[in-house]
Amino acid sequence: MNKPYFSEEHEIFRKAFRKFLEIEAYPYFEQWEEQKQVPKSFWKKAGEQGFLCPWIDEKYGGSNADFGYSIIIAQELDKVGSGVGIGLHNDIVIPYIDAFGSEEQKQRWLPKAVSGDMISAIAMTEPGTGSDLAGVQTTAHKDGDHYILNGEKTFITNGYSANFVIVVCVTDPNATPKHTGISLIVVEEGTPGFRKGKKLRKLGQHANDTSELIFEDAVIPKENLIGEEGKGFYYLMQKLQQERLMLSIGSITASRHMLDITVDYVKQRTAFGRPISKFQNTQFKIAEMATKIKIGETFVDQLIMDHMAKKNVVNEVSMAKWWLTDLAKSVASECMQLHGGYGYMEEYEIARRYRDVAVGSIYAGTNEIMKTIIAKNIGL
Repeated sequence: MNKPYFSEEHEIFRKAFRKFLEIEAYPYFEQWEEQKQVPKSFWKKAGEQGFLCPWIDEKYGGSNADFGYSIIIAQELDKVGSGVGIGLHNDIVIPYIDAFGSEEQKQRWLPKAVSGDMISAIAMTEPGTGSDLAGVQTTAHKDGDHYILNGEKTFITNGYSANFVIVVCVTDPNATPKHTGISLIVVEEGTPGFRKGKKLRKLGQHANDTSELIFEDAVIPKENLIGEEGKGFYYLMQKLQQERLMLSIGSITASRHMLDITVDYVKQRTAFGRPISKFQNTQFKIAEMATKIKIGETFVDQLIMDHMAKKNVVNEVSMAKWWLTDLAKSVASECMQLHGGYGYMEEYEIARRYRDVAVGSIYAGTNEIMKTIIAKNIGL
């Protein structure tokens, strides 16, 4: 792909992963959408082939791979369809354990996260709390060697499938400011007092199982605390850069894919005796989208290199997250229009893509929050 951060080894890995998806994912994606869940057998196969958390250290079963491999996995999965859930597991949830977990926690959870024996999720959002992480209401208080956890989480990706969940909760309700009382605690499937709600019915990303999680006097061993009490908010802030970068990569990948399938369509579809691609309006729309997508790709390339160099690009990633998720929605709308009536039919991929990209401007912090971050960093 002529990207400065991809080597020949990266492209060999891409070919292997793409072949794996052609056999194990593409033929079944529609079925996954209907079931509103990716089967655990797929996770297990992905783990066996080394496609889960390849960046993890070899002593925990990983390959010690660089961030470029995470990008390839994200890109190829986005071409299959939105909402497979592996990206969240690989590059959003498990990094908290790798970065802030104890050695015992790493030995306990990382090998199974790599093998596909355990699927992870992170529970931030609550029914009454969206982007305001400092306002979470779920509480955990110490009782001897355990925490007693109470609260409810919603819109949790991988929530129904997860074998363990990192829960954002309040361990010190009297902390001032409030965010200094937030901690991260791992809750495992089967924990007394922990239950999963039904799979939520969403507008799009149907293969991405999403559910509510309920904690009613759930008893959690104190050893499941990630890092230190009261540091949870700071841990979240440290990892949101990568989360928003991954979403930006997914958005620009989806935009490029939607354009590609639309270019193919307008070349084949005829109206008034000639291909739609020969009309000036079509050409102008395609040219406009291609230009914006190229600008987006150039921006993302720079952010990837900066992130790999461990630079602080929180402001730039915030810019990318809002602009690229909005771009994906715009591209989806324009591409659907160019498909005409067929674009509204379920058998055409653009209809699903149109639904799937809609949520991008909402999760990982709404685009309004992104603009607030940017304005603050500008000094407003």
